[in-house]
Amino acid sequence: MLMPKRVKHRKQMRGTMRGKANSGNTISYGEYGIVALEPCWIKSNQIEAARVAMTRYIKRGGQVWIKIFPDKPVTAKPAETRMGSGKGALEYWVAVVKPGRVMFEIAGVSEDIAREALRLASHKLPCKCKIYSKKDLAAEVAAKGGDN
Repeated sequence: MLMPKRVKHRKQMRGTMRGKANSGNTISYGEYGIVALEPCWIKSNQIEAARVAMTRYIKRGGQVWIKIFPDKPVTAKPAETRMGSGKGALEYWVAVVKPGRVMFEIAGVSEDIAREALRLASHKLPCKCKIYSKKDLAAEVAAKGGDN
């Protein structure tokens, strides 16, 4: 599982996911990518499941980039515990994803193989996603006026 080696603070507040992604919203390494259409938290095991689904389908050909990292700790209290007595223990790590964020990229395989691999990966993720090619995403961003 992906997680930070060390963090400054062990527990974090939940925060908000308002607005669109203003970084990581272009396909920079590969030819095709998965773009989030709604805000969500993606757990480290969901990222790993999507990665495994993609690499298995492309039979370890081509190249895959993971452009999100789970650096936010989420805590949970045990079941059937009374209120109070502090914040719960760290349960898992999540990546905060806003709409427009490119989560995975793929290159080095044909278009139909890349699209099918990304489709399989998107089924492992908890939010609505869309598969874009590099030029289609650039055209859409330009059509919207460049700024979110």
